[in-house]
Amino acid sequence: MQSATALLRGNLPAEPNSFIGRERDLAELARLLGDVRALTLSGPGGIGKTRLAIRLARNVIADGAGTGEDTEAAEGSGAPGARGPRDDLDEAWLVELADWRGQTAQHVAATIGVREEPGVPLAQTLAEALRSRHMLLILDTCEHQVGDCATLVQLLLARCPWLRIVATSREPLRVRGETVWRVPPLDLPPERADGTGLGTHEAVRLFAARAAGARPGFALTEDNVASVARLCRTLDGIPLGIELAAARVRALSVEQIADRLRGRFQLLNSGDRTAPLRQQTLRATVDWSYELLDEPEQMLLRRLAVFSGWNLDMAEQVCSDTLSSDGGIPADAVLGLLISLIDKSLVVLDGEAAGDARYRLLDTIREYAAERLAAAGEQSHLSLRHRDCILALVEDTTRGMFNRGEPAWPVRRATFHRGIAEYGNFRIALATSLAHGHAEEGLRLCAGLRNMWVPHGDAREAAIWFDRFLAQGSGEVSPRVRGRALACRAEIAFDLQEYDTLVRSAQDSLALSRAHDDDFTVPVALRVLGQAAARAGRLVDAAAYVDEAITAAELSGNDWEAGLTLAAKAAIAVRQGKLKSAQRAYEAALEVLSDNNHWGIAMVESGMGTLARARGDDKMAMRYLEDAMEIFRELDAWPEIARCQSGIGWIAIAGGELDLAHQSLAEGLRLNQMCGQRLGIARGLEAFAALAVARQQPEQAAQLAGAACQLRDSLGLSTGVGPKTEQVLEFARERLSAATAAALFAEGREMTVEDATRYALGSQPLLSIPASTGATRRAPSPLTPREHEIVLLITQGLSNREIADELVISPATAARHVANILAKLGFTSRTQVASWATRHEPRDRTLPRGCTRGRGSSAGQYAHRNT
Repeated sequence: MQSATALLRGNLPAEPNSFIGRERDLAELARLLGDVRALTLSGPGGIGKTRLAIRLARNVIADGAGTGEDTEAAEGSGAPGARGPRDDLDEAWLVELADWRGQTAQHVAATIGVREEPGVPLAQTLAEALRSRHMLLILDTCEHQVGDCATLVQLLLARCPWLRIVATSREPLRVRGETVWRVPPLDLPPERADGTGLGTHEAVRLFAARAAGARPGFALTEDNVASVARLCRTLDGIPLGIELAAARVRALSVEQIADRLRGRFQLLNSGDRTAPLRQQTLRATVDWSYELLDEPEQMLLRRLAVFSGWNLDMAEQVCSDTLSSDGGIPADAVLGLLISLIDKSLVVLDGEAAGDARYRLLDTIREYAAERLAAAGEQSHLSLRHRDCILALVEDTTRGMFNRGEPAWPVRRATFHRGIAEYGNFRIALATSLAHGHAEEGLRLCAGLRNMWVPHGDAREAAIWFDRFLAQGSGEVSPRVRGRALACRAEIAFDLQEYDTLVRSAQDSLALSRAHDDDFTVPVALRVLGQAAARAGRLVDAAAYVDEAITAAELSGNDWEAGLTLAAKAAIAVRQGKLKSAQRAYEAALEVLSDNNHWGIAMVESGMGTLARARGDDKMAMRYLEDAMEIFRELDAWPEIARCQSGIGWIAIAGGELDLAHQSLAEGLRLNQMCGQRLGIARGLEAFAALAVARQQPEQAAQLAGAACQLRDSLGLSTGVGPKTEQVLEFARERLSAATAAALFAEGREMTVEDATRYALGSQPLLSIPASTGATRRAPSPLTPREHEIVLLITQGLSNREIADELVISPATAARHVANILAKLGFTSRTQVASWATRHEPRDRTLPRGCTRGRGSSAGQYAHRNT
């Protein structure tokens, strides 16, 4: 089975059709990515920014196995030792921001799979998670929240030395180190060029390719190539305009299209000319395409603007009219109209989800359609229809997902993945409810989405939406809806470790639910209170809450909750040392959930694996954890997979299966690193320390134990040297000496998280030299050889211009090297670099050619000379 980490290498979408032209642009952008770490593709809508960014990412990642030339420009890249992007980038992620209105960091983290850490700002967790990754991050459509994007980009560039960011925006982000690249139109033939060579120009090639897709058999000929060239010039080489025009060859000749467009632009030129020329050109082209539609097509196109993406059923529900005699759209006409809009390049087919074809509008077309919807006076009505459609979808899904019997698990699993595809629509529906003050509908949406948000790692987003609607007051919300929402909010608070909010929400939920006879919600609130008490160490209180919850679940007929409460009872019994009681409770939970949602089965099996380990039955523990992990893989539940792999690794260590232990622990450690779970990383380092003990490697064991201990301290979770760590240190003392073991442990505490992780995984050997030799082990440096030369020049007090003179490079290149050194070392001043060099640079390192030692040899002298 493919490892989870192999699947976490990017999310670039498949290209909907062939990519035409821009070969020179792509070559220049790839070269730029070797020199800069923040690249913004800027330009008007329809110019092709997103498509270009995705193709650039594909090219860069595809070239990752190649080698580049050792050029001066490549030395200045943001990656240690890189010669260009192809040498070090191994993953690319696309974050689409067009429909996002929250914090940029939240959406980036959710897209990449980084989970929030309790008590830590999400942006900080994200930066730590990406610090060691060789990633190309595409932030698409930044213009509507450019300030928040800029803040995040600045943080990530400062904290993640191997990261490169490509943004697409109609305006620059204006962050330090940003290079803005204006996306040009496609290459056009000269005004008076004849037929020879016209077909080689990018704009003409794009028209020909799309026209052939719209009308099979279309080809450039001596008779039409001049008209195509003239048409492309009329459209200023804007890709979207060319594609819209090419879609019309099904019904019009090239000459007819050109003549109609010329008339449109003559009308445009007589009107308002304040907008940029290319923006006017595109607007006129979209206007022309829209006005060529018949009235039902126009109506459907503008109504589709309420969606983030959709399938046929959703379009029929939201966009059709019950009575079509007044010129509306009957439901059975939607499919035909949709096909017509696809043929005209106004709607894009966007893959499949749960067996249904998905559709979307390009951002520029969607903006235009939304304007038309508002002008038609339909925006509020259609937004509410969209919200009602999504609410019905969510509640129908919830009813079918968490009951015994049908549907079968493959259907439920597909529904879960389909829900992920609807995230944009969920947010639009929530925003609509908030804007209209519809707190009841908003809370119903939140309650239905709770079991989508939590497995997907979006507990913080869930908390934000719950709190917004709960704050709107209870006057317009039924007690039953509010009580259920409060119980869900308590569950979210448990995941976020917000225990005051948990207790308040759960107690308010209990009071409302009991007062209004909502027996279905009571066990949820009681279970969460029990789990919170158990986490606080109040096991007697926890058991009492959970026993009451079990009784309430049985009385209400809530099978899903009955299974969860039994599993909670078992977990508490394990903590109490009542292993037989725990076994009975887990078996009962598994029976109740056996034909229910398999997420619950996986959670129970994971707990049974822990119990089997406690009972010394490693074979059964391994089986339970592997079974649970199989389900978690089906749901892309990365942190849960990591926990299972950790358990398997510990079992394998105990059984002497050290290769299996390394394989399992390695995947768990990588997943925790990718998801930004530093507590999970600390636990993984502890496990690798135990593995080193089993492999009779006392140096590595002591160092990894020190690294794990330091990471726990940095998270405020220090418990001192625990039993596992003490066992590791005792082993090291016996094999080495007390002094050597202590020194190695101290060295481990000095490691960065990235160094310790690489060391554990075996990709970065940090073999200590025995203390008796008097030598000191030096950790690998993140700097390139040229950057080490520049560090030495910085210690001599040289300015950027003086460094450039010494190394015979340009001042701009010298400044870029200095900026990269600061980023890689996490410093903000050259004084810090000079201080670092006194500890890390060998005293006998040769200075660069032409340098002398007489220019000031201390950081103090440098600080005095260069402020």
